[in-house]
Amino acid sequence: MSLGEPSSKPDLYVIARIIKALKEKNRMNKTALATSTGLAYDKFVKYLAWMSQKGFVVVDENGLVILTKEGAEAYDDLVAWIMKYVGQLKFPRLRLRT
Repeated sequence: MSLGEPSSKPDLYVIARIIKALKEKNRMNKTALATSTGLAYDKFVKYLAWMSQKGFVVVDENGLVILTKEGAEAYDDLVAWIMKYVGQLKFPRLRLRT
């Protein structure tokens, strides 16, 4: 995914992994979130920017990424769509830091 390219589309499973991690931890710093979702940091930053533009996440004054209500609702809608049309939802095991 590359910012600035209007034809570029994000991987919805990656978006869902990021949101899932935030739902489980509530808020995370960027490095921990990138690591827990298995993304290279440079790729993660592009997803984070896209998600921020869509209103799914906000980054607070301490640099913590926080899931918005819209982000949580988007995740629920995406999971429902996947279950309806794909029939199963499989994410790689997330490595969440405590």
